[in-house]
Amino acid sequence: MRITTRNASFQQWQALLTNRTKRQRSGTFLVQGVRPITLAASYGWTIETLIHSASSALSTWARELIADTGATAVAMAPELVAELAEKDEAEMVAVVRRPPDDLNRITAGPRLLVVVFDRPSTPGNIGTLVRSADAFGASGVIVTGHAADPYDPRAVRASTGSLFALPVVRADSHQQVLDWLAGFSSPDSPLSSRGEAPAAALGLRIAGTDEHGPVDVADYDLTGPRVLLIGNETTGLSAGWREAADDMLRIPITGAASSLNAAAAATVVLYEAARQRKVR
Repeated sequence: MRITTRNASFQQWQALLTNRTKRQRSGTFLVQGVRPITLAASYGWTIETLIHSASSALSTWARELIADTGATAVAMAPELVAELAEKDEAEMVAVVRRPPDDLNRITAGPRLLVVVFDRPSTPGNIGTLVRSADAFGASGVIVTGHAADPYDPRAVRASTGSLFALPVVRADSHQQVLDWLAGFSSPDSPLSSRGEAPAAALGLRIAGTDEHGPVDVADYDLTGPRVLLIGNETTGLSAGWREAADDMLRIPITGAASSLNAAAAATVVLYEAARQRKVR
């Protein structure tokens, strides 16, 4: 297929850049950049379309990607590719199908480490948090409530491809997540290593973060199954999550800063969890 004008197909893909409703209805989103597209393919995500510039020859990487994925290849006028890529020069843009928002995509086990990002308003913060969660061994990320879209191009870029390596699931409310966690309370729970201990016996705990929390994160045991709560960048955790939390943690800071960016705070806690789990 060749596209040289702003036809209906181009307009449909262009809408995926800014229109969350269009992404939701189509079940697809745009992926920009060699590394994220490569990771999407490597982790088995469904790539529907690969869009490349009609003015230059395909690289070996691009040819192999088209062959391996079986995606529809579209040669497009370079200025139109640049619009979809949101940069002057780009080799390829992918149209990728998003997976269902199923909490069971997150694999439960005795070392469960889930990050809940409650009502984040900034796509870039979601992507940065996902990148940190992937780097420090989290089991998955759950985005709850009225929140920015993890499939917004800004979130996808900020994750640098980690979105494809780590389960990222949207949940309407904190109660939906709590109901999922309640399924770990039976002896045959997937959280049990051999089916002999329910979640409570294994020490599943929900830990929130707050600058006024009574427990220093370095003094908190993060080696067992844990759900880490990160609140909205401005208002913090919702009342529902505060009530659900077993513990509230603080990150001690000095200097003129009154608090940390939400994604930065998550990174600190995730690093501490990874450090403790490596030591123990």
